[in-house]
Amino acid sequence: MTRWRRSAGIWVATGLVFAMSAVFQPKSLGGSALASLWPFAAVLILAAVGQTLVVQQRGIDLSVPGFISLTVVLVTHIPNGNGSKLLPAIGLAYAICLAAGLVNGLLVTRVGITPIVQTLGMNAVLFGIDLGISQGTPTQTTAALQSFASATPGGIPLPLVIAAVLAIAIEFTVKRTAFGRRFEASGANAAASRAAGLRGHRYQISAYLGAALLYCTAGVLLAGIVSQPGPFQGNNYLLPSVAAVALGGTSLLGGIGSVAASAAGALFLSQLQQFVLATGASAAVQNLVQAGALALAVTVYGVRPGRLLARRRPRPAAAARSRDGTVDPKQGDPKQGDQRPDDHPASVT
Repeated sequence: MTRWRRSAGIWVATGLVFAMSAVFQPKSLGGSALASLWPFAAVLILAAVGQTLVVQQRGIDLSVPGFISLTVVLVTHIPNGNGSKLLPAIGLAYAICLAAGLVNGLLVTRVGITPIVQTLGMNAVLFGIDLGISQGTPTQTTAALQSFASATPGGIPLPLVIAAVLAIAIEFTVKRTAFGRRFEASGANAAASRAAGLRGHRYQISAYLGAALLYCTAGVLLAGIVSQPGPFQGNNYLLPSVAAVALGGTSLLGGIGSVAASAAGALFLSQLQQFVLATGASAAVQNLVQAGALALAVTVYGVRPGRLLARRRPRPAAAARSRDGTVDPKQGDPKQGDQRPDDHPASVT
């Protein structure tokens, strides 16, 4: 029930933003608008699910743009229009992304580098490889990849089908398997998980590896969606991926979360951007809307009124003494053992 309460808001908000779009900007829900929305929403869903895995392990991944951009460059520049070279290029992209994800996990867990610093550095490395291959110029995607990404089985864009299947599979793994329950427990409390015999490093490394696979998949799809993708194609997915995680109710301090709710957050942000775009707003306004959504999500899910009230309550020892340092006879001196039973340290749980 607690998990549902944390994630229910984003499902309601997603329904509301679609309803608001239907009333105030119907053209944002037109056939052509949705056809352009769903594929890019699928890419954001994959990025958000990967970010969720890392956040659940008390980290944050700033290398999302590097992973996606490098993948796009590898699967477009290496084939250079030759469809026979596409599969080797995709295989190389997955190999490099897996290696980078493993390095992220090992340096965070074994060396102790802060996730923000490590992933920011990895992002720079990935963009260095990106620019070394592309020289900063875009390349036309192959016809085979473009045909794959534009397929619509059952009238639904294939990228959205892939993103939904992966999100459901990961949600099931995290919520319904022993590995998933240990994964959440390890992320919620590192000390308690070690006391329970769980190998926390194992789950942190698996989070970075899983995220790398998802980012690479997002990059492959994005390279097929955009006919001539640039070397910085992934730059638009860092802030939205974090915002989608926060909107989905996953604590940015780690622990229990929901990749399905993060996927809903990605869908919410995609339609919100489509709605703002239909109003004729500039790109700067769209970025401000995304930043506002992130700030709202952090405020709603990050502040716990109970903790704030607990901080404002005076401590028994402090209340027992007056301003001049004398002991209030009605309260007694805690140092002398004249305490009420409920203030005794032994009774604190």
